[in-house]
Amino acid sequence: EVQLVESGGGLVQVGGSLRLSCAASGFTFDDYDIGWFRQAPGKEREGFACFSSSDGSTYYKDSVKGRFTLSSDNTKKTVYLQMDNLKPEDAAVYYCTAGRDMERPCVGYFEIWGQGTLVSVST
Repeated sequence: EVQLVESGGGLVQVGGSLRLSCAASGFTFDDYDIGWFRQAPGKEREGFACFSSSDGSTYYKDSVKGRFTLSSDNTKKTVYLQMDNLKPEDAAVYYCTAGRDMERPCVGYFEIWGQGTLVSVST
């Protein structure tokens, strides 16, 4: 079964940290770009971070740059998203995704999606 499973979400205070995990199975992990998306209530889904398998580059939106960090363990086929200095606007359902045969690094269709994990930020 082709699957991505996110975990690690929860409730954290403003300024706190969380680490999300994204475990892959059923596909060749190394052939895929891994994109992270989030969706807050009443807002459109946005992509905010991505790792390109083709060149090893990582990309971050300005809103999370310097606070969020991607890493991976290829042996475990797991991607990690370290989130530091969380802000109220970071509260959302977070999704990891995978896509291959990208037009350019991190540009294309992310066809595999996880179920999402909820991140709540309290004031």
